[in-house]
Parts: sequence; C-alpha cells; structure tokens
Amino acid sequence: MTAKPAIPFVTLNNGRRIPQLGIGTWQVSNDQVATVLNTALEAGYRSIDTASAYQNEAAIGEVLRAVSIPREQLFITTKLWNSDHGAARAPKALDESLARLGLDYVDLYLIHWPVPSRNEYVDTWKALIRLRDEGRAKAIGVSNFMPSHLRRIIEATGVVPAVNQVELHPQFPQAALRSFHAGRGIVTESWSPLAQGGSLLKDPVVQKIAEKHKRTPAQVILRWHLELGLVVIPKSVTPARIVENADIFKFTLDPGDMAAFAKLNKGHRIGPDPETFAMM
Repeated sequence: MTAKPAIPFVTLNNGRRIPQLGIGTWQVSNDQVATVLNTALEAGYRSIDTASAYQNEAAIGEVLRAVSIPREQLFITTKLWNSDHGAARAPKALDESLARLGLDYVDLYLIHWPVPSRNEYVDTWKALIRLRDEGRAKAIGVSNFMPSHLRRIIEATGVVPAVNQVELHPQFPQAALRSFHAGRGIVTESWSPLAQGGSLLKDPVVQKIAEKHKRTPAQVILRWHLELGLVVIPKSVTPARIVENADIFKFTLDPGDMAAFAKLNKGHRIGPDPETFAMM
C-alpha cells in the first residue's frame, strides 16, 4: 500500500496552520463530491476548499459527517458570496454555510470577491472580524483582493487577512501581489493552479521539466507553487489525478527549473478581473 504523503503546513498570521496542499471543489457537482472527497481524504488530503457559490456545501457536509477523521485534523474553508456583503448579511451567510456543512465552525472564512461597485467590502471585513472573535471562523481572509482592496480593509480595521486566495499559476504568477502579501504576513493561496488544465500542461517547457524529474506536467506545476511557498488547491474529479496531485513531496525543482517557469508568464488572467467582477 502506498504511504500517504506528509503534507506540510503553512502558519497563518494568527498562529493557526493550513495544509500547503488541499482539494478544491469548484465545479465539483453534488453527485461527484463523495468520490472526490473520499479519494482525497484516503490519499492524505486534510484541507477542503469550498464556497457558498459552489452549491456543494451540503454534499460536502454529508461526507464530513460520515468520515472517521477527527474534526481537528480537518481544515475546512468556505467563502461569502457577493450578494452577502454587508454587516447584517455576512453573519447570516456564515450561519447558512455552517448549517449546510454540518459544522460548528470553519477553519477559514473568505470574502469571495471584493465587488468594489457595491463598496461594502470594508463593512463585510468588519463582520468577519466579529465572526472570528466569536469562534465561528478560526481564521479569516479574502479572495481575489488586489493591493488597493487589501490596504483599505487593513487601514480601516488594523486586521490583516490571514489568506488571500487568488488566481495564480506560471502563466499569471502575480509577483507584485505575492510581494505585497509577504510584506504583511498574508499567505498566498492559488486557485486554478494548473491554469485550468489548458495550454500550460502541454507547454514544451513544462513537459521538459516533467520529463527531467520523471513526473507529470501537473505534478511539476504544483511543485512550482510549493517552491514559492504558496498554498495550493488543485481540483480534479478523476481519482487517479487526485492521488497523483498529492504525490509532489518527494522531489524539488532546482533554480534552472524555476527560471524556466518564470519565462512562461503571460501577464493576464484566465478568470475575471477583481476590479470589475460583480456577479450576484
């Protein structure tokens, strides 16, 4: 039987720890959740990332109630959707997520998007601070925030997010944002770490590095995230790939590999622009 990987932890700015590798569940349908999560948990994953907008929290809750893994060994993240911004709505949104998940608390609660057009993310952040202080969210953070958004909530409250979960991959490495985070103790977490499995996996540079290490393209890309100190949450509904994605802790990339990856930067997003995205 293959040994489960020893997934390292990253320490958050409140002293709590998040596994550096987790399983993403965006676009994982309710009828796929059980297979995905049971495969991931058997493979050694302990961090599960979801969101109210994914509409799979209830299915995830069913799996969590059925597993024998102690709650304190799991790290559950969910996110507040755009329509739930505001001091009054945010606490209710977390309560609804907790009810669907069947949990008393989440380990990390994130504002999913800043939605600048609504101009409520500062009040929403203040609400999350209260939720953290009440213990319903052990750590709080944001997702898809840019430096201007981060500066504003920090200046308004004095509370620095533990995490900013953003689109990040070799074609969009977000160096300036990562530097901003590093200077303030914010952990960078990568969504779409494989660039949604598009041209990046087939890139000759990636394939050459994969061949060198006798690994798959996905594995060396995920290793690139680890080498940068990022938290990464790849999503897959294929059991073999879920297991494969966890097998990234027995090799490292050298400076030449990292330099080659640096040349893949295209400087543009696959996903929405946080300055303008306002879907409700």
